[in-house]
Amino acid sequence: MPISPEEIEYLLSDHPHVAEVAVVAYPDPVMGEKVCAVIVLREGQQITLEAKRRFLQGKDIAAYKLPEKLVIVEQVPRNPVGKILKSELRQQMRAAAAIAPFNGAPDGR
Repeated sequence: MPISPEEIEYLLSDHPHVAEVAVVAYPDPVMGEKVCAVIVLREGQQITLEAKRRFLQGKDIAAYKLPEKLVIVEQVPRNPVGKILKSELRQQMRAAAAIAPFNGAPDGR
């Protein structure tokens, strides 16, 4: 089933610990792709994959749309006019999967 990254981004942007969020696909050997949330946290905040999933479940999001990987970054890549470069994030996810395939750990490491 198709997943709208914008829907997940919109819901996650309401989380009080999240400053910015981008949702991208990452490679999965079984499903082809799965959902990854790339998050910039507000200063002094933390978030776990499980807390993020519970937050989204509280927003009545379908279970298949829940991100299965969480990546915390200091900043997201942007083009000169400020648009998030999701293609660069997807490329980073593919490169990370090629180096160390996702092992199912809750934090995506």
